Amino acid sequence: MAHGGKREDMLEFGMPTLMELPEPEDCARLCNELGLRFVELNMCLPQYQIDKIDPERLNRIADKYGIYYTIHLDETISPCDFNPRVAAACLDTITDTILLSKRIGIKLLNTHLSLGTHFTLPEGKVLLFEKYHDEYLQNLTRFRDMCGATAGSDVRICIENTPAFTHRLGCETLEFLLENRAFAVTFDTGHDAAGNFEQRPVIDRRLDRLCHMHLHDAFVRERRDHLPLGEGELDIDRYLDLAFERECRVVVEVKTVDGLRRSVEWLNRHGYIR
Repeated sequence: MAHGGKREDMLEFGMPTLMELPEPEDCARLCNELGLRFVELNMCLPQYQIDKIDPERLNRIADKYGIYYTIHLDETISPCDFNPRVAAACLDTITDTILLSKRIGIKLLNTHLSLGTHFTLPEGKVLLFEKYHDEYLQNLTRFRDMCGATAGSDVRICIENTPAFTHRLGCETLEFLLENRAFAVTFDTGHDAAGNFEQRPVIDRRLDRLCHMHLHDAFVRERRDHLPLGEGELDIDRYLDLAFERECRVVVEVKTVDGLRRSVEWLNRHGYIR
C-alpha cells in the first residue's frame, strides 16, 4: 500500500555507517543523493571511536549535505561489568559520547542491552548478572542515573531489541532504565524476525517509549536479516505504519551501498520518499 503527502513529510529515513564508505563525508554524500535525512554513526568502527571523532568536521559535513546524525554505541559496551575498571571506562565513554552529541546536535544514541557472561552448569546456563543481582543492580543504577544527569532532555538513549528481550533479566533491565526519561526504545525489525518474533511483545508493551526503528527485511525460518527492503518476507508497510504512528526515525539498516540503493528504490515505489 503506497502512502503519500503527509506521511512523506513526517517519516525521516536515514542510513547506517557502511564499511564500503569509511569516510563520513562519503556517507553524507550518499545520504543526500538518496534523499535520506541522517546517518547513524557506528562506534564499533575504529574511525568513530570517541577520540577519533572531530565534531567541527562532522558539523561542516552535515551543513554541506543538509543531513544530521544519530549514533550507534559500540555493541560490546558493558557499563555494568563487575570489573570496576571496565565499567568505569564504559561509563566514561558513554558520558563523553553524550557530551559530544550535544556539540553536534545529535538527539539520539542507540545501544544494545548486554546480559553479560554466563556459566554453563548441569542444570543449564546461569547469567552472572542474575546470580549476583545486587552488584548488577548497583552498577545499572549508576549507569541509568549518569545517563539521565548527562543527557537531560537533549539526548535520548534508545535500547534496541536483541535476544536479551526474551530473557526475564533483559525485560526487568529495560523497565528499570525506562524509569528515567533519558531512555527510550528502538525496534529492530530484522532482529525480531530472526528471533521468530519473540521480542515483539516487549516492544508492544512499551510503544509509549518507541522513537527509533532499524528497518530491514528478513527470512524468518532461515534467520537471515539485514536484507534490502522488499527482498525478504516481512510486511514492510506494517512496520512503517507503526513508525508513522509513533513518529519514529527510521534507519534503513542494510549493510551495502547496493542494498541501500535497492531499499530506497522500494521506498520510492511505495511512496515513502519522493
